[in-house]
Amino acid sequence: MQKSIVKYLFSFSFIAGLLSVNAQSLLTKLEKEYPTKPVNEIATFKTTRIGLGHSIETRKKGALEISLYSRYWNHKEGNTQRFLADEVNVRFGLDYAISDNFTIGAGYTNFNKAMDGFLKYKIINQKRNTNKSPFSIVLFQGTSIKKKQSATTSSYGTNSLNLNVYSFTSQILIARKFNRKFSMQLAPTLISRTNSVFENQPKSQFALGLGARYKVGSHVSIVSEYYHVTNAIKTPNKTYNPYMIGVNWELSHLLLQFQITNARGFSEDSFITETQNNFNFHDGNFHFGFNATFVLHLSKNKL
Repeated sequence: MQKSIVKYLFSFSFIAGLLSVNAQSLLTKLEKEYPTKPVNEIATFKTTRIGLGHSIETRKKGALEISLYSRYWNHKEGNTQRFLADEVNVRFGLDYAISDNFTIGAGYTNFNKAMDGFLKYKIINQKRNTNKSPFSIVLFQGTSIKKKQSATTSSYGTNSLNLNVYSFTSQILIARKFNRKFSMQLAPTLISRTNSVFENQPKSQFALGLGARYKVGSHVSIVSEYYHVTNAIKTPNKTYNPYMIGVNWELSHLLLQFQITNARGFSEDSFITETQNNFNFHDGNFHFGFNATFVLHLSKNKL
């Protein structure tokens, strides 16, 4: 009886060893034939704008993004405040994803009657669990058209002329999602224009943007953004570097952004190089921003 049990155990161990070797050999072959493909990192910022400027995010093919951005601020005179705010600046925008990596968009701002448009193309996507592609890189090209009043003096008197100012913004957006909570982006920026908006304003200006997002809840995150302009205007119309801090609240296909900033404009050339208020709570320099973005999927393959 004992000899039979020993023979049975020996036979079972031998067969199990052969099966284990064959299984490992088969698994090795399968891994060689079907190597693990790197997976693209997703939801670096969850939205196409961090707060002021664009993020590296692009929508899925066929997605239409409808946006309403607003800024509220008061005049420096303390007794002029109307209901909620003295001035309101509003931008209406439409963005459409031609492909997963290519987005176009346009918008209109009521405060300075400016129209803007952009092209945005993602050339590199960050990969998970690999060092081969640690960053996402997006090329951005924007343009805006606004009116500028110019006074000309002649023998017939002084006349006021309306000139179109065309501005062009070129950016390289470089971002990394460090973990499920924290993401950061750098944005080297070159802005050129046909005419100067302010006196002594260079027609070409360079800036470096820094943006970050920290997730504090399942649908809530804190975002911040800052742009440093290397050749900002000093006199007579001094401009300041724009800064923003705010909260993003995700509601299914609707994103709400609440922010405080010193920037009034929405196009890149406006808020980066034409911000005339420092970031503080005095003299009407404190601005409240509210953005609402709704995504409508026109394509059936939305996931």
